[in-house]
Amino acid sequence: MIPLKTLGRWLRPGLLLSLLVMLTGCDAVAILSPKGQIGQDEKTLLITATVLMLLVVIPVIIMTLTFAWKYRASNTKARYEPKWSHSTAIEVVVWSIPCMIVLVLAVLTWRSSHALDPYRPLESDVKPVTIEAISLDWKWLFIYPEEKVAVVNEIKFPVNTPLNFKITSDSVMNAFFIPHLGSMIYSMAAMETKLHLIANETGEFPGMSSHYSGAGFAKMHFTAYSVTDAEYRQWLDQVRAGEQTLDKASFKALGEARNAEWYPVTYFGKTEEGLFDWVIAKHMGDNKHYGMKHSHAGAAAADAASYEAHEGHAPSDAHDSKESGENLDATEHEHAGHAGHAGSGE
Repeated sequence: MIPLKTLGRWLRPGLLLSLLVMLTGCDAVAILSPKGQIGQDEKTLLITATVLMLLVVIPVIIMTLTFAWKYRASNTKARYEPKWSHSTAIEVVVWSIPCMIVLVLAVLTWRSSHALDPYRPLESDVKPVTIEAISLDWKWLFIYPEEKVAVVNEIKFPVNTPLNFKITSDSVMNAFFIPHLGSMIYSMAAMETKLHLIANETGEFPGMSSHYSGAGFAKMHFTAYSVTDAEYRQWLDQVRAGEQTLDKASFKALGEARNAEWYPVTYFGKTEEGLFDWVIAKHMGDNKHYGMKHSHAGAAAADAASYEAHEGHAPSDAHDSKESGENLDATEHEHAGHAGHAGSGE
């Protein structure tokens, strides 16, 4: 019979080895496995900031363990100086190094927060794809205004093409998040938030709501596909072939389908123009004229203007004119509740 002590000596390494084997089946953390430039920049920022902070944390841990061991009660050889209370050299080291690291982190965070601003359009020679995202209970509706089609719980876009997301909610507050491509941003009723992303390789990426929104929250996910230009055009033709039309009546029916289970992918071959603006307007009380004259022509220029003026204000009665409607993108970030590319840890 094998003694328990000997058995335990063999079991411990075996259990550790089996645990390591099981961990090999785990997927890589999405935010640490980016598939787009924004995600890659966020990963670099995250790792850089972590390493800088570890320059303080690791020495503190090592010194704590070293001092605890060296000056333990049983170590009679350790120097005992009860009257010692100050060292200028130690004070200089323990204050100067953390202060320098905090200064470096401050500069790094300031620059990256502006460079990775979600409202900032991405620089590219390729024409961006505009997608209007509406969060419902408990599903995502994506409208392609330039293509006049809509899809529930699925989006497709060409690889290496900037994506201009316009986001709102027809229900409670949610958060739009594609971890492989970049950070999340909130969706709120009567508000329009923005997010600019890009995929640098083809693939299938999970998307989700990262903000609890009720009974069906766990099933409120979608799939984002980055495909070639030819595959994208083919997919658009497939969606246009759908017989369903997305208008106010069908949108209302979609919103009332509050099933806590995952809502199947649904294609709408035609969409009513201005539906996204109508969804925002119907939650705005007295400001129901919002966006009704909004034109998607010159959207790229308007988007750039919105970034320059994003310290503006929420939509008001001053937006009656067409010119005002085309500059509605100047929504204040804090008022819109956006979460910056660099600052989002969700």
